[in-house]
Amino acid sequence: MGGASARQGGLVSHMVQCVLLKREAPGLDRVPYPGELGKRIHENVSKEAWAKWLAHQTMLMNEYRLTPIEPKARKFLETEMEKFFFGAGSQAPQGFQPPKPG
Repeated sequence: MGGASARQGGLVSHMVQCVLLKREAPGLDRVPYPGELGKRIHENVSKEAWAKWLAHQTMLMNEYRLTPIEPKARKFLETEMEKFFFGAGSQAPQGFQPPKPG
C-alpha cells in the first residue's frame, strides 16, 4: 500500500510509522494536543500507542494526585507525554505497584 491511508469498513484512516510500536499502524483521526507536539503525535503515533499513553497518563495523575486544571500539572504531563513518545520514555513513580488483576 503506497498511500498514507487504509480503507477499513468504508472509513479511511491514515497510517503512521508509529514511534512507540516501531511498525506501521492506523493513526489518530485528529490532532490530540495543541501546538507542535500535537502535530508530531498525529504524524508519528498510532491509535494503539495513544491508548497506551492515556492509561499511563491516568496512572501518573492518580499516583501524583495531579489536577489537570493546574498549569504545573499540565506542563508535567506534557513533558511526560513527549518523553513517552519521543524520548527515553515516561517512568512510573518510584515504588509504583500496578493493581493486581482480579
